[in-house]
Amino acid sequence: MAGIKVYDLTQKIGITTPPWPGYEPMKLWYFKRMMLQKVNGQIVQTSMHNGTHLDGQRHFMTGGRDIASLPLDGYLFGEGVILDISKEVGDFDIYTPETLLKVAKENNLEIKKGDIIIINTGYHKYAWDQPEANENKYYYFHPGPDQRFADWLKEMEIKWVGVDCGSADHPMNTILREYRPEFAKMADEHFRKKYGKPLDEYFTDETYQLMHIDLFPHLILHAENLGGEIDKVLNRRMYIGIFPWKLVDGESSIARVAAFEIEG
Repeated sequence: MAGIKVYDLTQKIGITTPPWPGYEPMKLWYFKRMMLQKVNGQIVQTSMHNGTHLDGQRHFMTGGRDIASLPLDGYLFGEGVILDISKEVGDFDIYTPETLLKVAKENNLEIKKGDIIIINTGYHKYAWDQPEANENKYYYFHPGPDQRFADWLKEMEIKWVGVDCGSADHPMNTILREYRPEFAKMADEHFRKKYGKPLDEYFTDETYQLMHIDLFPHLILHAENLGGEIDKVLNRRMYIGIFPWKLVDGESSIARVAAFEIEG
């Protein structure tokens, strides 16, 4: 272990962590205190879509695998790349396979079949625990992928993907588009100008939440709300692990994500 350095890519979590919009926030309270029972004990009540978490197959598939059935060796832990696309994309932008391949080439990295991929959009700087915290920017404005990207992940047999923002899907390809129509209008204007078509034509009913609905049947899952020390490990090939609860019947799970550097 003396030759291994560990980087924590996990966002802090607590009662002030904003959950995915519409989900239950975390509640934390003491049921035992030192002054009476001579020990402190706590109860936590939370949805699993709080802070850094792994979206499980059962999240979108009633008969899908639960979190407890995902193997640590060969799936949750393995080799992968951490790619910084923050200079390539901005508010409401789309990222494609070419976006990642460009960054990989510029940094002499190869994206291999069966890899784990961590994507740094740069939007973790707007997370609730950061100096530039901005919940609207974090959840509604971050860039996201299109159908070609999902197809490429299947072709590459990627194990799972991690993102440093609120969703692995583009926010305007989720229910958030309905929650804040004023942001959807801004995104529509952006899409017309940059991509030559309105939002409704770019993201259709057939491609809705494609990173969830299209990929989960292939067990290509994703982790959302990464952060922590991610800026220290950009554009590198490393060993990467995600460590959710071994949760029987779990549709998703709060998790810890780490990157491992073997020194020497």
